[in-house]
Amino acid sequence: MGPISLARPRIQLVLLILGILVTGAILTSNSHDFWGAFDHPPPPPPGHPVHPGPPSRSPEDALFEKLAIIFPTNNNTDMQFYRNTWLRDYLHPVCDWSEPGCKIVCNQTSTYRTLDQKTFCFARELRKRYSDKEFFIKLDDDAFVDKDYVLRLMLNNTGARRPVYISDHTRFRDNGNPDTLNRVLYGNGKFYMFNYNLIKCIDLDFKYNGPRNEDAVFGGMVTSGCGENNVMFIREDDSKIWHKVYKSKNKYIDLAYIKNH
Repeated sequence: MGPISLARPRIQLVLLILGILVTGAILTSNSHDFWGAFDHPPPPPPGHPVHPGPPSRSPEDALFEKLAIIFPTNNNTDMQFYRNTWLRDYLHPVCDWSEPGCKIVCNQTSTYRTLDQKTFCFARELRKRYSDKEFFIKLDDDAFVDKDYVLRLMLNNTGARRPVYISDHTRFRDNGNPDTLNRVLYGNGKFYMFNYNLIKCIDLDFKYNGPRNEDAVFGGMVTSGCGENNVMFIREDDSKIWHKVYKSKNKYIDLAYIKNH
């Protein structure tokens, strides 16, 4: 018997039918993904634990990732208290000298009369290293603020094109600095909140006869660099901020048990 020739019509027909049957079996398989089978790992064997992926971030979490709480410290600051509150993940302590947990180090000893220099220190660092943040809160170590209130402030001001400055603003009287600090609008130091647009324009080389109140100096830096008319000054809600004493329902906490400086 001679060799089988594929040119015979009957053999060609049989091969065509086999090809159709095999192709149909592939396309109707349970996986419906024959070609993709090579791109995915095999399923785990029965009884093998399946580890879920990382949880998806909520819009609230994504917004809070844009926040840094600037927190000047001294020898009496109780970091344990604040690290057991909602603030812990957003705290950026400002320290005189390098120590565990410090995010901004000024490398100079501060006293009550030289806190204005600490303000220059953290402002420079914010402009240099914090462009990934949109919002900042400067908070005293004897103050506390409500989380939902902060969230609402961020929601209301996300993407603002102008510099934003939120606090209990007042005018500073300083006859010793008539051209720089006198009548400048500034925020109460217990709490003020601002955006990165403010940091981009403040005057880091602001000059005055000092020393002076550190919060008034920050207001002077804002006015000198940004221009008062270009800034969105927003009045804070004092019912959402506690200073020296926290009182709510059955809680009464002395936030300033040991006086600083």
